[in-house]
Amino acid sequence: MSSLPRRVKSVAKALTSEELPSFLNSTSESEEEEEEWEPKSKIARPRLQKKTEAKTKKAAAPRSTVARKMVKKVAIKEEMEVSLPITPVEDNKVQLLKPKEEDVGTKPKSLNRKPEVPKKIEINSFQEKNQNSLESDEKPSTSVPVVGNQVKQEKCEEEIALDEPPSKKIKLNTCPEGKPVKNLGGKKIKEEFEMNWDIVQTLSEITNVEPWVCANLIQLFQEENTIPFIARYRKELINNLEADALREVQQTLEELRTVAKKTHTMIHKLKKEGKLSSCLLKGLLNCRTLEELDHVSAPHKTGSKGTKAQRAKQLGLEPAALSLLQNPGELNLFSYIRPNTKGLANIQEVEAGVQHILADIFAKDKDTLDFIRKLCQQRYISIQSTLAKVSSKNGNEKDIDKFQLYHEFSCNIKNIQHHQILAINRGENLKILTVKVNIPDGVKNEFCWWCVNERWRPKQFLKPEFMRILRSSVEDAYKRLIYPLLCREFRSKLTSDAEKESVMMFGRNLRQLLLTSPVRGRTLMGVDPGYKHGCKLAIISPTSQILHTDVVYLHSGQGFREAEKIKRLLLQYNCSTVVIGNGTACRETEAYFADLIMKKYFAPLDVVYCIVSEAGASIYSVSPEATKEMPDLDPNLRSAVSIARRVQDPLAELVKIEPKHIGVGMYQHDVSQTLLKATLDSVVEECVSFVGVDINICSEILLRHIAGLNTNRAKNIIEWREKNGPFINREQLKEVKGLGPKTFQQCAGFIRFNQEYIKTFCSNKKNELGSGALLTKAGALGKKKSKPMPCALQQPNPLDQTCIHPESYNIAMRFLSLIGGNVNDIGKSDMQQKVNAVIQKEGLEGTAKSLNTTVHTLQLIIDGLTQPEGYDIRTDFDKPDFKRSIVCFEDLRVGAVLTGKVENATPFGVFVDIGVGKSGLIPVRNITEAKLSKVKKRRSLGLGPGERVEVKVLNVDIPRLRITLDLIRVL
Repeated sequence: MSSLPRRVKSVAKALTSEELPSFLNSTSESEEEEEEWEPKSKIARPRLQKKTEAKTKKAAAPRSTVARKMVKKVAIKEEMEVSLPITPVEDNKVQLLKPKEEDVGTKPKSLNRKPEVPKKIEINSFQEKNQNSLESDEKPSTSVPVVGNQVKQEKCEEEIALDEPPSKKIKLNTCPEGKPVKNLGGKKIKEEFEMNWDIVQTLSEITNVEPWVCANLIQLFQEENTIPFIARYRKELINNLEADALREVQQTLEELRTVAKKTHTMIHKLKKEGKLSSCLLKGLLNCRTLEELDHVSAPHKTGSKGTKAQRAKQLGLEPAALSLLQNPGELNLFSYIRPNTKGLANIQEVEAGVQHILADIFAKDKDTLDFIRKLCQQRYISIQSTLAKVSSKNGNEKDIDKFQLYHEFSCNIKNIQHHQILAINRGENLKILTVKVNIPDGVKNEFCWWCVNERWRPKQFLKPEFMRILRSSVEDAYKRLIYPLLCREFRSKLTSDAEKESVMMFGRNLRQLLLTSPVRGRTLMGVDPGYKHGCKLAIISPTSQILHTDVVYLHSGQGFREAEKIKRLLLQYNCSTVVIGNGTACRETEAYFADLIMKKYFAPLDVVYCIVSEAGASIYSVSPEATKEMPDLDPNLRSAVSIARRVQDPLAELVKIEPKHIGVGMYQHDVSQTLLKATLDSVVEECVSFVGVDINICSEILLRHIAGLNTNRAKNIIEWREKNGPFINREQLKEVKGLGPKTFQQCAGFIRFNQEYIKTFCSNKKNELGSGALLTKAGALGKKKSKPMPCALQQPNPLDQTCIHPESYNIAMRFLSLIGGNVNDIGKSDMQQKVNAVIQKEGLEGTAKSLNTTVHTLQLIIDGLTQPEGYDIRTDFDKPDFKRSIVCFEDLRVGAVLTGKVENATPFGVFVDIGVGKSGLIPVRNITEAKLSKVKKRRSLGLGPGERVEVKVLNVDIPRLRITLDLIRVL
C-alpha cells in the first residue's frame, strides 16, 4: 500500500484575524503609523462550489468520430480557460502558438489544422459538438468575463462514457505509446483576475512542480475533479504525483488566486477614490503575496490620521522632497516656512516633513526592498526569545517551566525547526516569552551606504545640509519602516511554513492511523476504563454486532468478584481478545488483566489484550450519529463499543469522529483551524476512497467520505438501497437522485460490489418473481420518465469488484481478449499467469500501445484483474500490538531493549508506546535510513502511528517522566 499514491483534497476558507499569531495582530501605536497593516501568514482557500450536474443522457456517437470531436472541443474549451503563449488579439480572432517540442512530447496533430479561429464560431462549434458527444463534456469557465458574442454555458449537459474521459481521449489519440501529454491545450491559463505574473510559471516556481503538470492540474481542479480521482486515474497528466504534492499545488493555487482577487479589489477601491496612478497599478499587479500587497497599498488606505509622509504631502512638501533628489541646486527649504502652520513653523519642521516623504519613497521602492532582502539572505539573521519580565514576576510557574528551553534561545532563521517556531509563538501568545528578530548592524550600514551612493544618489551636487537630510531619510526609512517590515516578513514566513508542516504532519499521522490493518474474524471485548463509575464493557461479534454490554468495578475493592463475571462473559461468547482504552485508569486496568492472564485465570481461553487510543470516543458517544446508531444504549457504554470497533475496523469507526479530536498532531490548536479541518477531511476522503466501500453494506457516514459524494448524496444512496434493494452494478448509481455524470465519474472507481452476494440475490429474485411479476414490478417503480431497470433484470459486472474505472472497462475487456482471460477469473492464479505471460512477451509499453492506452491505465487494469477477491490495501499496514504482560516505569533500565508501537510522529522525533504508561521519544537524529524497513517504500525517514519498532532505552528521567529511546529496527 505504501507504494500507492496518497491523495488529499485540501480546501480552506478565509481566515479571521483571531486565528493569526499575536505578533501579526499587534499594531504600533507610536510614531510608526505606517505599520498599521499586518501580513497574514495563513492564506486560506475558499471552498469550491459544485456545479449543477445535469443528468440528461445522450445518444452515443460512433467511436471513429470521438477523436476528431474531442480535439475540437478541448481546443475550444481551453481557448476560454487556459493561457501559455497567445498572439495579440485582432478582429476578435485568437491564434494559438505551437507548444515547444520539449514541453509537449508528442504534439496533437489535429490542434495545428487551423491556426486562426474566430471565437464566435468556436463557441457555436462547442455547442453543436456537445449534443452528440460520447464522453463527459465540461462547462466553459464561468469565471472568464463574457466577450463579444461569447455566451456562458449555464447548464451544459454532461455524460460519462464507459471508456475514457476527455483528457484521456486526447492522450490516447495523440500519444498511443503511453507517453504523458505535457499540456492539455498548450496555452496560457486565463484567470478571472489577471496579474503581471503568469500563474502557471509562478505556481511551478513555488511548488517545484513542472509547468506542464501545473497547467494540467489547474484545469483538472477547475473541472471539479477530486484529488483521489486525479491521483489514481489521471497519473499520466500529473506525472504520477502523490496526493500530498497535489494538495500543496491546490493550496498554493488558491493562495495565489486570493492575492489576485484582493489585489483587484484594492485596485477598484483606489480607482474609485482617485488615488490610482500608473506606477501604483504596476506595483499592485506585481504583488505575489499578501505581505507585498499590504506593503504596497498601506500608504493609500484610508485611516484616521494617515502616515507621516501623507501629512507632509498635505502640507505641500512633496515637490521639495522630489527636488532634493532631482534638482537640488534650485531647492530652497526656507521658502516653505509658514510660521502659523503646524509642520511648517520653522526649518526643522520642514526638514522633518521632507525626510518623512523621502523615507516613504525609499521604503516603497521595489529595487530598494529587493536589495535589502538579498542582503539579509547573505547575512546571519537570528530569531531570539527571552523570558518576559511580566511573566517572571506573576506568571504561572508550571506554564513558565514548559518553555524553559526558550528562556534564553537564539537560532539562525535558516536553521530553526518548525516545532521551535510554534513553541515560541505559543509562549509569546501566553505572554511568557518576548521574541524579536535580530538583524546585524552591518546590514543597516551597507544598506544605507548603497542607498546614498548608488540607488538614491542625487543627480547634482548636494549641499552639506541636504546630504544630511538624505542620510537621515535613509536611516529613518530603515529603522521606522523597512526593519519592522523585514521582521514581520521573516516571522510571517516562518510561522506559515511551520503551520503548513504541522498540518501536513497531522495528515500523515492520521492517514497511517486510519489505514491500520483491521482485525477480522474475532469476537472482541472493549473496555472503557474508569475508577468511581466503573469500567464499561462491550462485547462485539466479528460482524460488529453488539452482543453484550456491562459495567464492572475493578478498582474499588471488588476486583476478585468482578473477575468471575468477566471470565463468564469471555467463555460465554468465546472471546479471547480484550481492547482497553488508554484514558483514565488505563494503567490499573491493564495491570488487572495482565495479572489474570499471567495466572491463566481465563483458561482454557488464551486471552490477549491491546491498548488503543480512545481519543474522541467520549465526544462521539454523545453525538447524533451515535444516538442514531445505538439509540437504546447509555452514552458511557457506547464509548466501549467504539473502542472495540477501533480494532476490528479502524477506518469505519474513526471516520465517525471529527479528525482533529483523534489527537495525533503537533500544536494543532495553534494553526489555522480551517486549513487543518480541510486537510484532515481530505485525508479521510483519500483513505476511504482507496480502501473502497461495499455499496450494499457500508454505512452512510462511511459513504459520505467517498470522493465526489457528500452528506446528501450518501443519504440518497442509502434511501435508494432501502427502497429498491441492493445495487447490482455501478451503472445503477446513475439512477440515484443527485448523482449526475460528474459525480458518477468521481466516485464510481472507489465503490465495490460483492459478486457472490449479488449473484445469490439475483438468482433468488428470479426464483421468487416470475417474468410476469417482474414486469408488474417494473411498471410500479414510479412515475419517473426513465424507469429504472428491475434488479432481477440487471446483470452484475465482475469488473465492479475491482479498482478499474468504468471509463476503462472496454480497454479491460480488450486486454482480457488479448490474454485469453475471462471476467469470472478475476483474482485467481490463472489470471495472474496469463497476464504475466503476455507482459513478459510484449512488455508493458508494447501492450499498452497495442491497446491504444497508456502504461498507467494498463497497470491499473492489471492490478484490478490480478488482485485476489476481497483484497484490502490495509493488510500491508501494522496490526495492533497484542500483549499478555506489563512493564512498570520503575522497571526500566538504561540499555534495555523493548518493542513498542509508534503513537505519534513530530518533526523533532517519534513517540513510542512501550507499555509503561508513558510514551518514550526517539529523537529524529536517531532515525536513520539504515534502521528503517527495506520492505516498505517510504517517501521520507519518518515513522507513522501504528508501526511496530524495536527500541533501546537511552535515558530515564523519573522526576519529569521522560524516556529517551534509540531506534534499533522497524519490525
